[in-house]
Amino acid sequence: MATTPQLFEEPFDADEYIERLAWRTPGGGSKGGAEAFDPKRLLEEFENHIEELKLLDEKIQRRVEKLEHQCHREAKEFAHKVQDLQRSNQVAFQHFQELDEHISYVATKVCHLGDQLEGVNTPRQRAVEAQRLMTYFNEFLDGDLRSDVFNNPEKIKEAADIIQKLHLIAQELPFDRFADVKAKIASKYHDLERQLIQEFTAAQRRGEIGRMREVAAVLLHFKGYAHCVDVYIKQCQEGAYMRSDVFEDTALLCQRVNKQVGEVFQSPETVMAKLIQNIFENKLQAHVKEKLDETRRSDIEQYLKNLYDLYTRTTALASKLTEFNLGSDKHTFLSKLIKNIFSTYLESYIEMEKDYLRTRSAMILQRYYDSKNHQKRPLGGGSIQELKERIRQRTNLPLGPSIDTHGETFLSQEVVVNLLQETRHAFERCNRLSDPSDLPKNAFSIFLLLVEHLCVDHIDYALEIGLSAIPSADAKNANLYFLDVVQQANTIFHLFDKQFNDHLMPLISSSPKLTECLHKKKEVIEQMEVKLDTGIDRTLNCMVGQMKHILATEQKKTDFRPEDENNVMIQCTAVRSELHPASTPGLICKAKRNCSRMSFKKPAPRCVCT
Repeated sequence: MATTPQLFEEPFDADEYIERLAWRTPGGGSKGGAEAFDPKRLLEEFENHIEELKLLDEKIQRRVEKLEHQCHREAKEFAHKVQDLQRSNQVAFQHFQELDEHISYVATKVCHLGDQLEGVNTPRQRAVEAQRLMTYFNEFLDGDLRSDVFNNPEKIKEAADIIQKLHLIAQELPFDRFADVKAKIASKYHDLERQLIQEFTAAQRRGEIGRMREVAAVLLHFKGYAHCVDVYIKQCQEGAYMRSDVFEDTALLCQRVNKQVGEVFQSPETVMAKLIQNIFENKLQAHVKEKLDETRRSDIEQYLKNLYDLYTRTTALASKLTEFNLGSDKHTFLSKLIKNIFSTYLESYIEMEKDYLRTRSAMILQRYYDSKNHQKRPLGGGSIQELKERIRQRTNLPLGPSIDTHGETFLSQEVVVNLLQETRHAFERCNRLSDPSDLPKNAFSIFLLLVEHLCVDHIDYALEIGLSAIPSADAKNANLYFLDVVQQANTIFHLFDKQFNDHLMPLISSSPKLTECLHKKKEVIEQMEVKLDTGIDRTLNCMVGQMKHILATEQKKTDFRPEDENNVMIQCTAVRSELHPASTPGLICKAKRNCSRMSFKKPAPRCVCT
C-alpha cells in the first residue's frame, strides 16, 4: 500500500487506517483463517510503511519550509508596494488641493465678472423692453396697430403679455392728456381677455388639457382670471346631473374634476373650493329648498323625515369631499356651507319637532280610546281634588261611586310601542339636527313630552280609572281588576325605562340636564308607586270585606263542628269560588312584586300564599 498525502485527509481515523493496511497485507488479516495469518509478514509490512511515512513527513516538511519562505518574501514585496502607493496618494492629494484652490479662485473671478455683466445687461434689457413697449404704445397713440403681434391670432399669448404691461403703464398716466390712448389700451385689454377666455372654453370642450393650462397661465395676470374659473366651473357641471340623486352626482363630479384641476390651474385648491361652494350654493340649496318647502306647511311628518335625510346625506357628502385639497381649513369651510343651506330650517326645527310629537302622540292616544268607545274623563285638579287624593292615600276610603270598566285596563302595549317609536325617531333627529350646545336641552324637552303622553296621559290615567273601579270594602262582590292594571303598567314602564337608557342617556350623559332627567323620572316613579300601592291595598280590603260578608251571612254555628270533619266547609268553599280562580293569592303577590320592581327601592313582599 503506497503512502500518499491523500490518505491523511480529514476526517482521519488511525484505527481504520491500520485495519485497512493489515487487510491489504497478504497473511495479515483474517482472510484464510488462522492458518493463513503471518505475523512476521505483517510486522515487516508495518516497518516498511513506517519508513515510508517518515520519508513522506520529511518531504512535506521541506515543502512547508519552502512555502513559508516564499510567503515571507511576498509579504516584504507587498509592504514595499503599499508604501509606494501611499507616497503616490499623498502626492495626488496635494495636487488635488492645489487644483481646488485654483478652481475656487477662478470661480470667484467668474462670479465677479457675472455680477458686472448682469449689472450692465439688466439695465440694457430693461431699456430694450421699455423701448419695445414705447413702440407699441406709439401705435396705440397713433391709432394704427401695425405690429404683427396684434394682428396674428397665433401670437395671442405674446400680445396678452404686452397689453397687460401697457395696461399697467396706462393706469399711471394722467387722464386729461392720455384719455384716448388709455381707452384704446383698455379696449384691447378686454378684447384679448375675452379671446383668451373663449380659447380656454373651446380647449375645455375639446379636452385639451395642455392648451387649457397655457391659457390659464396667461390669464392669471388678468382681471378676468376669476371669470375664467367661473366659466370652467359652469362648463364642467354641464351634463353632470342627469340622475335624480344630486348627492351621488356631486361626489362623482368632484372626483372627476379634481385631477383635471390640478393639471390646469396653478392654485388647484382655490378652484376646487370655489367649485364646491358653487355646487352647495346652487344645486344643493335649490334641491333642499324644493324638498322641504313643499312639505313644510302640508305634512310636518314628511318634512321632518326629509330634513333629517337631507342633512344626513349632506354631511356624508361633506365627509367625502374632505379627501380633496380645499385649503388648510377645509372642515370649517364645509361646515359653513352646510350651515348656510340648513340654518333657516334648523332654527325652527325643535319647535316643529315638539309640535309634531305632541300632535302625533295625542292622535295615537285618541285613536286608541275611540277604538274602545271610551270618552276620556278629566282627572280634575285644584285643591278639592288634591284633598280627595290625600284622604284616599291615607285612609283607602272610596270617594265617590266606583266605575264599571267591564274588565278593560285602558293600557295598550301597541299604543306604547307607537309612542316610543315616534319618540325614538325624534331623539335620532334631535341628535343629528341639534347644535351640540343645544342638544341636551332639546333632548330633555322631547323626554318631557314622552312623560306627558305616556306616563301621565296613558299610564297615570289608567291607574286613576283603575282606582275608581275598585269597589268599597263593604261591597258584596270583590273585583281583582286592578291587579291586571298593575301587571300591564309594570310591563309598559320597563319599555319606557329601556328607551330612557338606550336613546336619551347618550344625549345628556355629559350635561347638567342628566340630573333633571333623573329627577323627573324618579318623580314619575314615586307618583305611580303611591297609586299602585293604594290600589293593591284597596283591592285586598275589598277581598277581606267580601270574605267577612260571606262568612257572616251564610255561616251557622253547626258549621264549626261538621259531622264529617274531612269535608271542607261549604261557606269557605263559597268564599274561595266567589273571589277568583285558584290563582288569586299568587296573582296578588305577583302584583306586589311588580310594584316593588317599578320603584327600584322597596323590597318585594314575601309570598305567604298556599
